[in-house]
Amino acid sequence: MSAAALSDRSRLRDARRVVVKIGSSSLTGADGRLDRDALEALVDVLAARRARGGQVVLVSSGAIAAGIGPLGLRSRPRDLATAQATASVGQGLLVAHYTRAFAGHDLRVGQVLLTAEDTIRRGHYRNAQRALGRLLDLGVVPVVNENDTVATDEIRFGDNDRLAALVSHLVRADAMVLLTDVDALYDGPPSRAGARRIVDVHGPADLEGIEVTSRGSAVGTGGMVTKLDSVAIATGSGIPVVLTSAAQAAQALAGEPVGTFFAATGRRRSARLLWLAHAARTHGRLVLDDGAVSAVRGGRASLLPAGITAVEGEFEAGDPVELVAADGHVVARGLVSFDSHELPRLLGRSTSALRDEHGPGYDREVVHRDDLVLVRRPRR
Repeated sequence: MSAAALSDRSRLRDARRVVVKIGSSSLTGADGRLDRDALEALVDVLAARRARGGQVVLVSSGAIAAGIGPLGLRSRPRDLATAQATASVGQGLLVAHYTRAFAGHDLRVGQVLLTAEDTIRRGHYRNAQRALGRLLDLGVVPVVNENDTVATDEIRFGDNDRLAALVSHLVRADAMVLLTDVDALYDGPPSRAGARRIVDVHGPADLEGIEVTSRGSAVGTGGMVTKLDSVAIATGSGIPVVLTSAAQAAQALAGEPVGTFFAATGRRRSARLLWLAHAARTHGRLVLDDGAVSAVRGGRASLLPAGITAVEGEFEAGDPVELVAADGHVVARGLVSFDSHELPRLLGRSTSALRDEHGPGYDREVVHRDDLVLVRRPRR
């Protein structure tokens, strides 16, 4: 089924391939321990989906939360080493419970642990894509989590929300379902009297004036901001999203009017451009003049040396860099075609002048339009 066919949430019941993400707070009790009843209830819903012929990829948080109780910790660890150790203990417990629960439905699971490097490095990205595709072909339910045990930059993607969106694109999902500890997106804090549930979102304009928080729960790490960032990645890539609570997972997958439905706003883009827009780690910045900013935002122009006013950071040709306006706002990301040490003497000069002075090869684009993606302003 195409993403266009899923512009109506009722069609989600017929979607062939769905990515379901569940957060730590939905899988743990008040004591911080893994809630086996909650896990098994989710598995029952996903197994029923499989029984009707659909494919499911589960992106599950909970490894660190699952390790808190067995290690005798009072709360989620704050230092990296303890968090990694807790994840190491908890991940085995988490997957063991999933394996046992899915086995009750004659289904096999395959653990897939990803790090930021697996989405930052293009070769790793492709390997993950092949592995997930083959698991689905074999009838296996992939259970995906960030590999917190060896993560070094950050212990999380943002409660796996961003990871879920990238995985949705990797497996060419027809839809993504985000399960959290609130039943929908509201126009303010759900605890506030008079807060109104947002039923459908058809584009960024529908989110104007919505008050959200970046704070997650005591056992989770992502608040509504990370979920909306994840939604933007998915919908901007042609994948519709339903955001709701774990208790309403069955209704969401059946296309019933629960939670908040986010319609796809863009076309499915190439894995390379999605990688560049959301997963690649940038190595430096190119500061653009106003004319270059307008040209880049127009979407049809490459970045030439004449439009660059400054170079920041160290990078090599082929590295991802940020393209920023004079005020520091990030306009786009792109793959640069020069080393950082080569660029300063080229800035502000026309390609014809550079060719005359330095010879052929110096009149090329700094960032070709085919290697460039625009960046939205981050949600605050």
